[in-house]
Parts: sequence; structure tokens; C-alpha cells
Amino acid sequence: MPARTSVAVPAKRATEDDLRATPQDGQKYELVDGEIRVSPTGGRHGKVSVNLVVALANFARERGLGEVLESSTGFRLPGGNVRSPDVSFIAADRLVNHPLTDDFSELPPDLAVEVLSPSERPRHVLDKIGEYLEAGVRLVWVIDPRKAKAIVYRSLSDVTELQASDELDGEDVLPGFRCRLSEIL
Repeated sequence: MPARTSVAVPAKRATEDDLRATPQDGQKYELVDGEIRVSPTGGRHGKVSVNLVVALANFARERGLGEVLESSTGFRLPGGNVRSPDVSFIAADRLVNHPLTDDFSELPPDLAVEVLSPSERPRHVLDKIGEYLEAGVRLVWVIDPRKAKAIVYRSLSDVTELQASDELDGEDVLPGFRCRLSEIL
């Protein structure tokens, strides 16, 4: 009897259409390297995200700085992934030539915020940060509610860790925005 050989059949790569077809079930879905990834979130994650959306949106609206978006907003990144930060901000001057549409944004945000969930793998979070920065995101905040801290990335080599008593600073992305981390946790 001849020896059997096995041939690996490549799995079907997920597409943006597959991402659009994900259920509206409160989970956060992203298209990453041809796979649909889900990030389950909980109450604390939602509270921190909403607190930050409210603070940033009120600040940006009062000053006409741009648009604050929540986690259902997908951004097409140069490598083909569609990422959905928990909170994002796009400056008004950039929206003039690239208005928001009903589809995934071709325009990367100026600020991307990730609120960590207990199930998130550190490697996946670092991958997101790298993709955001490579796409031109100017400021990334990674907030860890369980540890009551945040890490601010301006680049992969310009990184600052904040404690609950420290302030998130909008720097030149959201000039004048300052919020004590403990106020959103």
C-alpha cells in the first residue's frame, strides 16, 4: 500500500466583508492578518472607555478640535488590517479632505486608545501599538484599569508610564487636554 502524503490546505483568509458581517453582540471585532479576532470586554472596560469618550468628546467639541470616535470605528491600516481602538480622535483639519464615512476609515486617527481587558495578550497589544504608530498615529494611550496605570507611546522608543495620580495629556494632538487617570478609572 502506498504511503499517504498530507497536503496542508490553506485556511480561507477573512476579508473586510467578513468583518462587516460579525454580529452586533457587544464584542469588539478586528481583521488581523486575515483572521477575525474578538476582544471580549467587561463592565470595567466599558466604564473606562465611556468616561474617556465623554471627557475627550466634550473637550474636542467645545474647541472645534475634531472628532472623538468609539470602538465600533474601524481603521484600515497600511498592512491590510482593520483595527478598532477603544477610543480614537481625528483632528478637524485632517477631516476637511477626508470626511467620515459609513465605511472603515482610510485616515488613521491622531490618537488611539486601548483599554486593556483581562483576556488581552501582551503580544497582541504591542502589535496594535506598532501598527498604529506605523500608520501615522501620533499618540497612543494604553490604559490598564486593573493595575490603575497607563502607558503613553509617541513612538516605540518614546514611552512614558503613568500612575493613577498622573494626568493623561493631549500634548500637541489635543492641545490643553489634561485628565487625571484616576478620574476615568
